[in-house]
Amino acid sequence: MTAMTSKIGVAARSSPGLWALAWRRLRADRIAMAALAVVAAFLLMLLLSAAGLVAGDWEDEVAVNYAPPSFIGADAGTRALAAAQLPRETPPNAFDPLAAELAELKAQVRATHPPREKALTLPFGADKWGHDVIKKTIKGGETSIVVGLVAALVAVTLGTLFGALSGFYGGIVDDLFNWFYSIFTSIPSILMILTVAAVLQQKGVMTIVLILGLTGWTGPYRLMRAEYIKHKAREYVMAADAIGASSLRRMFSHILPNVSHVALVQMSILVVGFIKAEVILSFLGFGVPVGTVSWGSMLNEAQNELILGKWWQLAAAASAMALLVTAFSLFADALRDALDPKLK
Repeated sequence: MTAMTSKIGVAARSSPGLWALAWRRLRADRIAMAALAVVAAFLLMLLLSAAGLVAGDWEDEVAVNYAPPSFIGADAGTRALAAAQLPRETPPNAFDPLAAELAELKAQVRATHPPREKALTLPFGADKWGHDVIKKTIKGGETSIVVGLVAALVAVTLGTLFGALSGFYGGIVDDLFNWFYSIFTSIPSILMILTVAAVLQQKGVMTIVLILGLTGWTGPYRLMRAEYIKHKAREYVMAADAIGASSLRRMFSHILPNVSHVALVQMSILVVGFIKAEVILSFLGFGVPVGTVSWGSMLNEAQNELILGKWWQLAAAASAMALLVTAFSLFADALRDALDPKLK
């Protein structure tokens, strides 16, 4: 009776899992939570931009060319440029047989689409086409973040798959993947990226994703191979083998959930590197095509504007990229520490 009472009185408690402990450590880290809030804000901005709720009209020419930021104010040159860009009435040519028809057509166009006076200043200025730099930065962030996330997902997926096969089977399979890995790591990463870009000879977001994903799998592969070599000899995997579990089931149903935190940390690290790589590719002309804006294309345009003293597009793109990369790096470092069972 006493034993039964003690069993009833003692509440059944289950020990927290790896992810629960990691989330507990993350919540105790203020810097990690602040970095997570910044990353979440950028992801929310990406979703709103993709849905057209934010920066959907970034291509509208709402200001004069190179309109300065509002905190600087418009100078005499900006006012003269705005006056020169205003539509002017031209007298009809008496010798032109189509002058009357053209005048009537222009009048109809002005009636349906009245000319809008362009702004002299914007909150953070305008580019050479009169586009709002803030909206352009938001739209460019959509491209850069999507490239970073999708390319990191491709690289981690390939690295996990190759590492699982190599570490679990060993032997000739391991030798084959190690030979393939040695080829990729023997060539400098930026040279490998430029080589693949030159071979594809095609610009576009999906091209950049393929370039970065196909060249960035080596880091996840090395770590996942070591994890699979370590885990395949443990008791729970040997027990699964004893009850008749197949090799694929042991690899992806038993071992993978126990090493998934390594892949997650690698993905968060690769996102940072791939965002910077996209900027470099677009800056060198191998990135997004004409008509698609990204932080790299903005920096490419800004190098010519900087000579004219127009620094705001460079500052906007560089500041947004630096803020996201810093926040992602801090969060990835905190996540790696939180998922390490050796740290208390």
